Amino acid sequence: MDEPTTVQTVTVDDVVAELAQECALQAGSFVDTVRDIASGDNAETAIPMGLLALSQVLVMGARLGAIEDIVPSDQFEADPGPNLELDPLLDGLRTQFDGLDDYTDLIDPVTSTEVSAGALSADLTEIAACLLHGLQHHQGGRDSEALWWWQFSYLSQWGVRASMALRVLQTLLGHVRLDADEDVVAEAAFDALHG
Repeated sequence: MDEPTTVQTVTVDDVVAELAQECALQAGSFVDTVRDIASGDNAETAIPMGLLALSQVLVMGARLGAIEDIVPSDQFEADPGPNLELDPLLDGLRTQFDGLDDYTDLIDPVTSTEVSAGALSADLTEIAACLLHGLQHHQGGRDSEALWWWQFSYLSQWGVRASMALRVLQTLLGHVRLDADEDVVAEAAFDALHG
């Protein structure tokens, strides 16, 4: 005789909780990486680690941007907690990207050719601030509020900054790897193969 099968019911709350948990992991990973970069402990990996962290968090943002607008369960945003002090993070990032921090950006590539100045340190700090705000909601058990915040701020704020910072870091990495002196590259390759 066959065993009866049980049907597992998945609720909207379950889906929201799962998505919020996945986004929280991505947001936390990004913030941890940016803090590591700002610490200066691994200065030689700042550009590639920043590139990876931005690429991964942009997947999270794109996923949130691709779904319907998330509506929080409460009509008004709950107080997420105390304001986070991010000046030390900004200062550490400025130190790590000294000489590489500033760049030129289009304000809106769709509607304008007007340019403005940008800074990697400011971008990474702003992204971290937006993600941390959502993490405060998530840690407070307000999953729909966290998802709403991450989605809204991705579309209005941190997604644009992350996209630009990613382009700048990718360009910097390209210059580091492709503009190197041929003799230095050949010597490094020889050392790597015969070390």
